[in-house]
Formats: sequence, C-alpha cells, structure tokens
Amino acid sequence: MSIALLLLLVLPLIHMVTLPRLFKRAGLTAWHGFVPGLNYWSWLSLLKRPKHWWIGLIFPGPNLIMFTILHVETGIAFGKRSTAQQWLMGALPWVGMVTLAIGGQDAYVGPRNWEGKKKGMAREWSEAILWATVVASLLRGYVFEAFMIPTASMEDSMLVGDYLVVSKMSYGPKVTEVPLSVPFVHNALPGSGLRSSYLEWVELPYMRLPGFGDVDRYDAVVFNFPNGDTVVVDTYLAGHDYHALLRQRAIGFAGGDVVAYEADKAKFNAMARKDWSRSHGIKTRPVGKKEHYVKRCVGLPGEDLSIVNRELVIDGEVVPSPPGLQFNYLVRLKREADLRVIRERFGLTDIDIQGKGPGGTYFMALREDEAATLMDQGLVAEVQPYDPTSRRGTLDMYPNTNRFDFASWDLDNYGPIHLPAEGETLPLTPRNVALYKRVIMAYEGHDMRVEGDDVYIDGQPATEYTFEQGYYWLMGDNRHSSADSRYWGFVPEDHVVGRAAFTWFSKMNEAQHGESGIRWDRMFKPVR
Repeated sequence: MSIALLLLLVLPLIHMVTLPRLFKRAGLTAWHGFVPGLNYWSWLSLLKRPKHWWIGLIFPGPNLIMFTILHVETGIAFGKRSTAQQWLMGALPWVGMVTLAIGGQDAYVGPRNWEGKKKGMAREWSEAILWATVVASLLRGYVFEAFMIPTASMEDSMLVGDYLVVSKMSYGPKVTEVPLSVPFVHNALPGSGLRSSYLEWVELPYMRLPGFGDVDRYDAVVFNFPNGDTVVVDTYLAGHDYHALLRQRAIGFAGGDVVAYEADKAKFNAMARKDWSRSHGIKTRPVGKKEHYVKRCVGLPGEDLSIVNRELVIDGEVVPSPPGLQFNYLVRLKREADLRVIRERFGLTDIDIQGKGPGGTYFMALREDEAATLMDQGLVAEVQPYDPTSRRGTLDMYPNTNRFDFASWDLDNYGPIHLPAEGETLPLTPRNVALYKRVIMAYEGHDMRVEGDDVYIDGQPATEYTFEQGYYWLMGDNRHSSADSRYWGFVPEDHVVGRAAFTWFSKMNEAQHGESGIRWDRMFKPVR
C-alpha cells in the first residue's frame, strides 16, 4: 500500500478523532464527531455552510476538493487566518487538524463573515470555478458523461460524429479508482504528448454504487477498453490495441512466419516490446483510465456463445439480431454514374463506401435489406457478401493462437466460447488455459504459469479456477468493420462504465464522410 493511499484512508479517522473536540469547543454535540456521515453533517453546521455540501463529501474524487475547503475554513473558524496557517490546513490536514484539535486550545470564533463586504473579483471567480468544478465532477463521475463516436464500428445505430450522453446510473456508477486527477480530462493532458492527467499515488479498489439495473443483451455499453492496460506513447497509436500491435511486430521479427512465432512466442514478444519501448515508449494505465469504447453487448456471464454463418447463437439457440446490423459487400456497378444515385438513396458516406476495386467494384458496408434492394431493383450488376475467411490462421481472432479449433475462427464463424460468471468454477484444461489465461492474469491479478500439462496460479498447482467477477461479450453493429471481443476477448464487469442513452449532437466532417454538416435529425435521438 502506497503512503499516499494510507494517508487518504487515515483521513476519515483523523476526522473522527479531531471533530468531536472541535465540536465541543464550538458548543455542538461532541459525540456527533464519532459517527461517520453525521460528523460531516455537523461539521457543515460548525462552519455555517449549506447542508447540500454533504453530498460532495461522500463521493471519492470531488470529496478531496471539498475536504480541502473545509479544512481551511475550519482553521479560519478557530482563528488560523494567516496565509501560512491556511496552507497548512489545506495541504497537510493530518498535521493541521490534529494540531488544532489536540495540540492547542484555540477558541471558536466562527467562520469568516462576508456580510456587508465585497469580495474581490479574483475571489469571486475562483469560488465560482471551484464550485462549478465540484458539481461538474460529481455529475460527470457518477451520473452521466459525454462521449463522441470516433469510428464506424457501431454504424448504422451510432454514427461517426455522434455525441452521446452516457448514463452511469444505468448499471451503477463506478467509484473513481484514481481520485487524484485533473478535472474533465480522461487520461492524458491535451497537447502534452500523452502525459498522464492523473497521479497513481492513490488508487482505490474497485467499487460500484447501486444502479437502475444490470447489463442486458443488445444494450449499447460504454466500457474501458480491456486491452488498453498498456499503450504505445504515440498520439496516433494511443487508442489502438497495444497487444495486437505487439503481436504484429513480433511476427515480423519471426520473419512473418506465424508458426515460428507461436513456437517461441515469449522471445519474439520480448523483442517487439523492446523495439516499441525504444522507438516510442510504453506506459500502463489503471482500469478507470483506459480508453472508452462503445459496443453492443451480445453475450452475458454464464452463457455459451458462438457465431455461425453470421448468426449469433447463445446456449445452442439462434437469437434474433438487433436492428441495423451492417456487413461488408463487394458491389459491382453497371455504370460509374450510378454510385451517386446509390449514395443519395441509401444515405451512404465515404465511411460506408470503403474503397474501389477493379472492374467497377466497390467495398460497401450495408444492411442486409439494403444489399437485397440493390439487386432487386437492378441498381447494380452484382452484390457479393464479403468473405472473412482470410482472417483464419493470422492470430487476429481471440485468443490469438492457432492451437485447437481457434485457427478456424473468423468474423462470421466464431466459437463456441464460454463467458465466465462471478463465482463460476471451470477446469483448467489446455483449451481453457488458452481462453482464460489473460483473464486470470490481467483482469483478476493472479500470477499464472504453465509447465507442460501442469498449471500454477500464484505458485500453487491448480486444476480449476473460480472467477472473481462476470464477463461480457461485446460486438459492433458494423460486424465486418469493428474491433471488438472477437479480436480482444472478454469485457470484465469492472470495466463497464455505463449505457449509451441518447445522441445530443451529431456532425459529419469532410475528411471522413466526404461532406460536412450537422445531422439535425439525430439531435436528442435515443440510442436503440
């Protein structure tokens, strides 16, 4: 445990020791200071501050700002009004509060009275900004947060350039794991070359407050990207899958031979890691500071999932598809001029039309009904579904190995794979070791090594493993153009941020769409 975390955990104990003494000197009920929650309510009475401030004192993150304010004001209320004394109370409350309550007998003189006095402009603005920061941090951290769709993986339900409101109350807001961070900045200071916007001196354990419900199938879920635990220090590559980048470079060191790479994976990965570290730099991130992704939940903890000829199969039964699924098609035009007609009729942009091949063939992302309409109405010469079997054997598909049946998996035919539920125990067969090794090590924090047929977890022989949390399977609606669980695997329950609620703003841009402009018809549209 770090010293900073220890000091943070000790702070409520400091309050329970010091506040009763201060309450007694101020003529309040002393024993209130010993009761968690009630002591803060009475503290606000001592300082003659609004009772609704109590809300800001109980939520990690914003409460650090609130505590700093109350520590300083407590010193002022007991006559500690010099600049040095205020700095001591604000920056070192472990010393200031103890000295004030135990080391001295300063009389209670009350909070500073501003009645009839005019505050300076600097003070007015600083107080306004401070309270706006506290309120906005509470809302952003525990109620809702804005999120922008950067990629086409969720088209056509969510479009590139959509600005979403994410409800953190839907599944219960996560208590911030890294409370010492710059407000309103997720993980990197703007224009700093990925310099962290947070300090890891204090990292709290995972906690989730009660919410309105649980994740359901086909919810549009915002989550922390599981493979974002490590990133390449490059603004262009920061949102990419580091583990995929590492694997690609490692295969390059193996001469492009996947078989040679798998034969000595540790050696080639070490070479690639050293190369990335030397050329760009590598950094790790805690769960709450991983990049935000949004996908649709298709599999729930405890289920068996597979994809058979594009259809989702859960526990052996085909389940209906959500509306708006897109797949890639090779579309051959009759005339080049027909492309403009097709774009206008189906509302396609440069994101949907991804490239031109020989013979007037275009690579298009379409719904199945759109592809059928193109042929039925004679708008094109030919429409052929994209064949993703070239992905087989490339190690692209999770669990990124050619062992067992994994080599035959692709985007349209995948699995079966079991999604562990919290408390579920599974045998550590060789196949399960391949599927769950990253889960056990990266998401549940255990050391795991395999020696021949023997498995050791935290140094002890193991033939089975009991999972500590539930795991989800998330995929994009644009099924052939989505980096999702088929590439990087499970989404742990502690990575779930919230549910995409509605689009509050939407705008196309010239670079991605081939045109620009506000999509007025998408304003305040619920996410289906």
